[in-house]
Order: sequence, then C-alpha cells, then structure tokens
Amino acid sequence: MIGEHTSLRELVESKARAARRAAEALALCSTRVKDEALAQMARALEEKSAALLEANGRDVERARAKGLTRAFIDRLTLTEARIEQMAQGLREIAAFPDPVGTVVESWRRPNGIEISRVAVPLGVIGFIYESRPNVTADAAGLCVKSGNAVLLRGGSEAIDSNTLLASVLAKALEKTGAPPDAIQFLEVTDREAVTLMLEQDRYLDLVIPRGGEEFVRWVAERSRVPVLKHDKGLVHVFVDAGADLEMAAAIVLNAKTQRPSVCNALETLLVDAAVAERFLPAMAARLSEAGVELRGCPRTRVLVPAARATTEADWDEEYLDLILAIRVVDGLDEAIAHIRRHGTGLAEAIVTNDLARARRFTREVDAAGVLVNASTRLLDGHQFGMGAEMGISTSRVHARGPVGVRALTTTKFVVQGDGQVRD
Repeated sequence: MIGEHTSLRELVESKARAARRAAEALALCSTRVKDEALAQMARALEEKSAALLEANGRDVERARAKGLTRAFIDRLTLTEARIEQMAQGLREIAAFPDPVGTVVESWRRPNGIEISRVAVPLGVIGFIYESRPNVTADAAGLCVKSGNAVLLRGGSEAIDSNTLLASVLAKALEKTGAPPDAIQFLEVTDREAVTLMLEQDRYLDLVIPRGGEEFVRWVAERSRVPVLKHDKGLVHVFVDAGADLEMAAAIVLNAKTQRPSVCNALETLLVDAAVAERFLPAMAARLSEAGVELRGCPRTRVLVPAARATTEADWDEEYLDLILAIRVVDGLDEAIAHIRRHGTGLAEAIVTNDLARARRFTREVDAAGVLVNASTRLLDGHQFGMGAEMGISTSRVHARGPVGVRALTTTKFVVQGDGQVRD
C-alpha cells in the first residue's frame, strides 16, 4: 500500500512538474502558434469522433448501471453534435484576441519613468471538474490561448472519455511546435490524487474546482494553492408587480426548462403578490406541461393547489432537475431579503418594466450576474461573447462570473527608464 501511495504521489508530482516546464515554453509562444494549435485541436476532435463516442459509451453504460440520475447522465453523454460543438468552441477561442501582452494601463511619472501594466499568463492551472467531457476541451483550449499549462482531473465516471480527449488534444499541440506537456491529465480515479494535486503549490498557480457545493468547499479547505471557486448555483427569478407577464412567463420557462441540470438554471421563483393571481395559475400550467414538479409556499398553493408544500429546506436546494420552488412575496424588499438569505451569488434576475425597481435590484442584489428582463441561462461565456469558459466563478478575488480567456491572466509591471534612481 505504501508503494502504491508513493507511486501515486510521484505520478501527480511528475505531471505537475511537466506542466510547469511546458508553461514556461507556452508563455513565449506567439499568437500564431497558439491559434494554429487550437485549430489542430479542433480538427483532431473531429477526426477522432468515432473513438471518442466509443469511449464515452463505456462511461455512460457504467453510469446507467450505477443508477445515476438523468441530469448526471445528460452531462456525461457525448454525441456527434456535442463533439462538433467542442471543436467549434476551440475555433471560437482561437478567433479571440490574445490577452497575453495586452497593456492594461500605462502612465508616465514626473521623473520620466514610463510604467505599463501588462497581461501575462497565470502559469499552471489545476482544473478539477465533474463528469462533463466537453469541459476537458474548453479548459484545454482556454489555457492554451492564455498561455497557461493545465493539469486536468476529471470526474471518475468520465475516465475513459477524458483520458482519450486529453491525449488527442495534447498530441495536436505537438504538430504546431507548442509544448504537448501543456495539457496534462490525471488518468486515475483514486480521490487521493486530488488531495495530492492540492499540495502542488511548488508547480501550480491556481486551482479551479467545479462540482457540488460540498466538494468545492472540501477543495478550498485543503488546498495549498489559491482556489477560484465555481460554487453552488441557487438561482432566483423575481416577477415584479411592474412586469410584462407574458415576457415573465417566457423567461421563467426558459430559465427552468431549457437545461435544468446546469448551475444557471432557475431553482426558486419569487412572485409579487400584486400580480400572483394573474400570473401564477397560467404559469404553473405551462411549467407542469413541460414536466416541472412544482413546490409552493402556502400563498402559492392557494393559487396552484397541485403544487406540493415547500419545506424550509426547499429554499436552499439546488435541484438541477425539473423541480421548481415558488414563493409569493410582498414586493421588492421581501424578494431582495429572500435572495440575500438563500442566494449563492451566482445569478439572480428581475422581470419588471419599472426602471427604478430594476436599478434597485441590480444595486442591492449581490451576485456574479444580475439580469433584468432576461433569462438566467444567459449568464454564460458563450452567451456573453466570451467564448468557452472554465466555469462561472462565485469568488470575489481575481475573477467573478464567467471565467474566459482574459480571466486566466494576471499582470506584471514593466518600467522603462533612462537612468533614474531613487533619492
């Protein structure tokens, strides 16, 4: 057992060390080399589509045999269309401006020195994520574009899919002169590998965990490396008294049903009592027709008798499924108070035509994304025109919201003088 543990430690350290060496080379690669590498990665995915589907099929079969949820299997499953989307995502990343070398700001001091703050890669990113194989391609692509090496550790349920994906993507780098070791994957399912990964502060510069709330907290508590959290997404939509109710219905339906298994999907609907009687019965019928299980507060159940009674736990539940909690509130103040108590800081929305209330909501509600008259499903790197994302950060330090290419850089000061010294 000691020998096995030592072997696992050596494996993790060797991959982290290789990533560090590759990061030094990748940071110096030109934009042309990085963009060609991304194009090669996209072509490689398309060329290996059949093999990727075969590997993914094994993962999906094991997941079904374990009785994992419908939402989980949806996130795990690859199709030809999803592989093509992954390839297109890499091409979109290539089309974005290279953030590395961008002068964020510059100024000249009275003594004549010229100071510039310049964007540079973070270095090596440790990315720990759940069983969504498409995330492997997104993360690798974003890191290549931003000049960072990446050490990937995907969920054990997607081990076959992710092992092959990482191998295909790394080999594609080699064709362009970019260092293939810039994409590292821990092809072991032992959770001890994650613990060992979190100890690699000598080689890793940032850890980004994606997964359940308990797992993200577990990582943050144990990591020696700074952590950028992709945390729980308990999302609210508030239908204000001043809302266009047809617009509100369309937004609620989209936010809940378009893809209920993701973090920016609606979990709790808040409705102003002034419009509840006109809005809720018809809204409930549309949601039920879409297969949504409704759970309501006592005031909701007067208007929607078919709804199950909520418990206090429902207001803190991230369902990630076709289940919706509904609460009738007395105006904007009560809606904001509910969100402050139960929100997780990912995405919150208001539907209203009252500009003053909209402004109050955006000012007083604290979240990575606050939306007015728009579905919470739009809080997404692609939808924001940022391309793929490493996740949606609920952290306050370094980056918040969709984590795209620019968020994977830091800055350094470049000072140009002509002989100045300090008095």
